[in-house]
Amino acid sequence: MSEASTLNPVALITGATSGLGKAVAERLSAEGYKVYGTGRNPGKDEALSRAGARCPHLIPLDVENQVSVDGAIDFIVKNENRLDLLVACAGMGVAGSVEDCPIEDIEAQMDVNFIGTVRTVRACLPHLRRSRGRIIIIGSLAGRIGIPFQAFYSSSKFALEGFLESLRYELRPFGVQACIVEPGDFKTGFTGSRKKSALNSAAYGAMAAKVIGKQEYDEMHGSLPTRLAEAVSALLKRRKLPLRRSVGPGFQRFAAWLKRIIPASLFEALYVIYYGMR
Repeated sequence: MSEASTLNPVALITGATSGLGKAVAERLSAEGYKVYGTGRNPGKDEALSRAGARCPHLIPLDVENQVSVDGAIDFIVKNENRLDLLVACAGMGVAGSVEDCPIEDIEAQMDVNFIGTVRTVRACLPHLRRSRGRIIIIGSLAGRIGIPFQAFYSSSKFALEGFLESLRYELRPFGVQACIVEPGDFKTGFTGSRKKSALNSAAYGAMAAKVIGKQEYDEMHGSLPTRLAEAVSALLKRRKLPLRRSVGPGFQRFAAWLKRIIPASLFEALYVIYYGMR
């Protein structure tokens, strides 16, 4: 093990081939972390070759496959003899009405965003207990506010909120800290890669196209990924991690706060107006 590896904290960042994960990997690598960024096929991803100077350790990890998860973490620990930080960024999106989304898409949504994160966290925990390390889970403001025609994406992110809250209690005796970061809309390739189901539905098609179009417009005019990377960096400089931290456009963070203090019926009415669903 090199001297540098004993001095620099070692970080695993899933979903580091693009978007938010790539921005976080580059930021932490520039700040002295020894970063292992992962994706399903990192050797084939052009974005990784461009990031190579700043994020040189790129390895395959498929969060849907326990063998892949275990193998990637074993590789890191064998190389570095430690793991200090997990940033769980891997995710995907499915859009469409609850009635029309194919069940296989729903299962994939939950398997990547929720179960995939659980797989990765569980595999990292023995090593993070030894280092008294940290966990950052990238959730979403959609995990605090249900989104029309993205019910299963919201469900996967709501699940992460409960998972993280419970996990913090269990890790407290070991000195391992965990935080969920809730991005609002960010301008990334996530918008273009979202899987949209049954938008020609006779019952929901026109409304779904209108609402999803508005959502995608907001995403493409959202914050830059570097803003989230800055927020993660700032969190890691704190002595104690908070339970959650929202990041992104101010009006979306305000909406999450507003939901907590006004009647649910009023919040729903405002949401309906925002998306033009009347």
